[in-house]
Amino acid sequence: MKYLSLLILTIVFCKFNNAQNHQCGTDEMHQQLFLNNLGIHQKIIQNHQELEAFTQQFTQSYNSNNLNKGAISYTIPVVFHVVHNNGPENVSTAQILDGLKILNEGYQKSNPDTANLVSPFKEMAVDCEIAFKLAQLDPNGNCTSGITRHIDSSTYTGLHYVKDIVHWDPSKYLNIYICNQAAGLAGHAMMPSPADTIPEWDGIVMQHSYIGTIGTGSVLGARVIVHEVGHFLNLQHIWGGNNVPNYPCLPVGDVGNCAFDDGVMDTPNTIGNQTMSLNSSSCGSADNMQNFMEYTYLNSMFTEGQKVRMHATLNSPIANRNNLWTNANLIATGIIDNATICTIDFEADKRYFRTGEMINYTDVSSQSVINRTWFFEGGSPAVSSDPNVAVTYTTPGVYEVKLVVSNGLVSDSIIKTNYIEVFESPSGRNGLVEDFEPLNDINDSHWFTDDISDTWEISTTVGKNSSKSVMLSNFDDFSGRKTNLYTKPIDASNANDMVLSFDYAFAKKTSSSNDQLKVFVSNDCGVNWATRKTISSFSLPTVPDSVSTVFIPTDDDWENIAITNINSSYYSGELMVKFELTAGGGNNIYIDNVNLYDPAQTDIEEELMSSMSLYPNPTNGLVYLDFNHTKHNPTVSIYDVMGKLIQKKQFNGALLQLALNTQSLTKGIYFLAIEGVEREVLIVE
Repeated sequence: MKYLSLLILTIVFCKFNNAQNHQCGTDEMHQQLFLNNLGIHQKIIQNHQELEAFTQQFTQSYNSNNLNKGAISYTIPVVFHVVHNNGPENVSTAQILDGLKILNEGYQKSNPDTANLVSPFKEMAVDCEIAFKLAQLDPNGNCTSGITRHIDSSTYTGLHYVKDIVHWDPSKYLNIYICNQAAGLAGHAMMPSPADTIPEWDGIVMQHSYIGTIGTGSVLGARVIVHEVGHFLNLQHIWGGNNVPNYPCLPVGDVGNCAFDDGVMDTPNTIGNQTMSLNSSSCGSADNMQNFMEYTYLNSMFTEGQKVRMHATLNSPIANRNNLWTNANLIATGIIDNATICTIDFEADKRYFRTGEMINYTDVSSQSVINRTWFFEGGSPAVSSDPNVAVTYTTPGVYEVKLVVSNGLVSDSIIKTNYIEVFESPSGRNGLVEDFEPLNDINDSHWFTDDISDTWEISTTVGKNSSKSVMLSNFDDFSGRKTNLYTKPIDASNANDMVLSFDYAFAKKTSSSNDQLKVFVSNDCGVNWATRKTISSFSLPTVPDSVSTVFIPTDDDWENIAITNINSSYYSGELMVKFELTAGGGNNIYIDNVNLYDPAQTDIEEELMSSMSLYPNPTNGLVYLDFNHTKHNPTVSIYDVMGKLIQKKQFNGALLQLALNTQSLTKGIYFLAIEGVEREVLIVE
């Protein structure tokens, strides 16, 4: 074998073109380190030579004994560090767990497409007997979910220096960073030899869209993480070279690559491929196009030789890979013998949806759960023991979800009452007119908020020409936090046009406050959102000066916004609206008089109201509506102050008068609405 032992000395830098074609990239700081610091360069060469010598000895012994075949021989604790700036790179826990599942499938030969491997390589594919599990204890011995999140602009580069933000002891954890970018790559990893020399850079950086198949991930790129972990375990590309930005490498597809090798006996020499064709013989024999260390989208296997090479790395002291899987380290990181369940929790991909739709639940409990039982009130299935469950509901209603988990030593449970709401199909309320006056709790209404503290709530003291609105306490330093206010689904399936209007009031706390308000719409019950209005920090204040105390607006401190760019693709029975405030050191914000309407219908309603008279008011018996409009037969409703519907009748255009009996109503204030639009106060004595 012509293993490229002098590759470390060769300064060959590959230009990167496509993220999935995850070639060696350019990290200028890394390049200068190698070029300008001969001591580090020489140390890497020495580590490389020691690891290769150890690998050869281990391979000979392994071939003689070949123990534990088919069982998990090595378990590696993993921590995912999500470095984000509140963008799409702040991927969900479910997406990370999906990426972890795909990683384990690749190293345990449980990916279903191994059935599609071509001859002669199908018989060569092996189970590498390596498992990856989320750490359950952090370096200080505290509980962890194995996922950390950090706001930092370095996410936009994803260079090695992203590890300066957070870096758990690499002798105990495999650190995987999820960023907006990864030095222009799909991902990059430190191989053992340079990682031993520069341990503060040990780990893997991944672009967020190459994690898992859900969320921002995709089926096409989801196995890049398997490739990068291969580098972490000392696998070269199958033509030689590696994937460390600015670390010497062989460019893929170069005809001269036939003269080099990857140090693995059973991977045929190749120049490297980037096509999705299975028919390539670049160096005189069939190329292993489906190997995880190739550059194709067809990756689905490792060979026995690659497995042995990775096992050798896990038994070598170079970069402390031999400590990761030890019993002592698995105890220290909470993978085994952990008698505590620190956090039990679950997530759903949506909480408001129609009957017959599927909702996906994910167990995100933060310990080594070995068994669980779900209880889905009103759902099918009603009970499940799977970590991820797809559930459907056939009957409208509000339902709870319960999860019981055990790590084999202790068990715990969580119940989320009123967690999901199922609507008829088509679902929701017809139109939206909201002045918040009847409401005392935002979550007991047609609105809901994120499950966090310090969220949107009803203000009972101030509104636009009224006493109530919805407000967000934003005076304290919540910089970077995104807080959302949602409508439940609205039926807009009969709309011909649509306008969303609302009043709001906001003040800066200081001149440097940079809060931002965005308005989104969704036509699929909140699965996907589209921005329809962004009010920047420059335009957001409704008062001219900064307010250093808690902002409470007067009637003159409000502005009205009308959004007209909601096109017909959103005229559905699953329309939802979302207000999102990104905090930037500002003050409180208030929203009132949210109206979603068809302008043509509103003109009719205005005409209806102007042609109607209501008497007697106050009343203690019959109340009459006289009406002289013949173009429309409106629905008239009476609501109590809590928003509960008391009566509903429809005008008959031939009579031009409607009588409503209030004798059964208790004394108090009611609202009279035409077509769902609250217009008149009705007093019952």
